[in-house]
Amino acid sequence: MKELIAIQTELKAPKNQFNAFGKYKYRNCEDILESLKPFLLKYQCTLILEDEVKELGGILFIECTASLQKDMEGRAVTAQAGIDTNRKGMDLAQSFGTSSSYARKRALEGLFLLDENKDPDSTNDHAPKVATVVKTKPTDEQFAYIVKYLNGTDSQQKQAKEALNKYELNQDQKDTLDGLI
Repeated sequence: MKELIAIQTELKAPKNQFNAFGKYKYRNCEDILESLKPFLLKYQCTLILEDEVKELGGILFIECTASLQKDMEGRAVTAQAGIDTNRKGMDLAQSFGTSSSYARKRALEGLFLLDENKDPDSTNDHAPKVATVVKTKPTDEQFAYIVKYLNGTDSQQKQAKEALNKYELNQDQKDTLDGLI
């Protein structure tokens, strides 16, 4: 569908919302729809968003299908979002609405390829910090095995290279490896 390709190429939906708690920018479903409307008019396409409440293993979720159509041709993407009926500070309708909005946003992002930027969930910094890995120095015996494996089979070379990532090498060890890697 050439219209979808054109819209995917041209559409920009900036992240104009700001989460003060997590200190990140994001876009919501309404932002995407506002950015999309001129392209729907330009290419004479119709966007249809359909929500369906489903249940799997006792978990309720909204499944949204976003479909772009022109004449008798169309393309669709589906996305889901869980529903927490016990969400603190929300009544049941708000909980369903929040999940619907999130599923719609994800379906639209998938259909129009709007996932080029990292999600706020992956860039927030209010989660506990993970300790950094401290590399140790290999013993002479460990280093000898690494050198031996670097001269071995493909499988052994792979194991040796993985082991090298775990160790901090001194200058003599680095010089030894210069011709092997």
